[in-house]
Amino acid sequence: MLKMFSHLMCLRRLWLLNLEHAFCTSIVSSVYGDQSNSIIREFISMASIIEFAWTYLITHFSDFHLACFGSFILHESVFFLSGLPFIFSERAGWLSKYKIQTKNNTPAAQWKCIIRLVLYHLCVNLPVMVLSYPVFNYMGMRSSLPLPSWKVVSTQILFYFILEDFIFYWGHRILHTKWLYKHVHSVHHEYATPFGLTSEYAHPAEILFLGFATIVGPAITGPHLITLWLWMVLRVLETVEAHCGYHFPLSLSNFLPLYGGADFHDYHHRLLYTKSGNYSSTFVYMDWIFGTDKGYRKLKALKSIGDEVEDMLKET
Repeated sequence: MLKMFSHLMCLRRLWLLNLEHAFCTSIVSSVYGDQSNSIIREFISMASIIEFAWTYLITHFSDFHLACFGSFILHESVFFLSGLPFIFSERAGWLSKYKIQTKNNTPAAQWKCIIRLVLYHLCVNLPVMVLSYPVFNYMGMRSSLPLPSWKVVSTQILFYFILEDFIFYWGHRILHTKWLYKHVHSVHHEYATPFGLTSEYAHPAEILFLGFATIVGPAITGPHLITLWLWMVLRVLETVEAHCGYHFPLSLSNFLPLYGGADFHDYHHRLLYTKSGNYSSTFVYMDWIFGTDKGYRKLKALKSIGDEVEDMLKET
């Protein structure tokens, strides 16, 4: 019965797509002219592929399995696939001109991080996903078709980023008080030279404490599961990039003024806990508003002056 219902929903969705196709064709044609047909075909093809793959998932797995174990598998895949290359790069000395700090971590320190991460993820992250499922389910999270529109998805994810950054900032500042830093947050700061995987290397209490900032947005809005997955992927990629230890010419912080990135957060790891600042997770405006980025901005200003002097000397 469930499979029949899902197939009927797919047919209904495809019929609606045909109506939307006729409407969108006229608009896109007026904007892109001769290129409109290829653009529309690519867009419809991608949407169809996503819906076909999603139909397979919801007809073969329950909401519980997708929300808990599916989310866990997706998280582990994105986290380790995006984080491990920075370990290999550091060991091989690749891209060293983009490395923020000259110091490297030992292979033993890297393996310690990996082993503990696997343990924390299995013993903390996975149980949290299972135990929080009733809350998400109660708040209206669904996995059924139709999939949400890109406007709904983008609006919700933007809200999650803003809310998460606000809560994370204050939670992170609290963790830098003397007692909590010594007994909890110092675990995360064992790596003064961070690499991608250290982004989730933390005391179990901190995982629960700051993890709340990541799940509170979806928990109160009850999004579609695909929105939750996309938010999780983006959040993982963002925090891995912030801890990667490299600042590239194409880093987002070079193009988005409010985005922190690796250079912003690497400064936080280099200093003592009482003087670090740069507490935000994604954006920089909270630190700017409350003056917790003054040391970082002074250092950037001095570096800029030094670069200008060096360029002048080269010209002469």
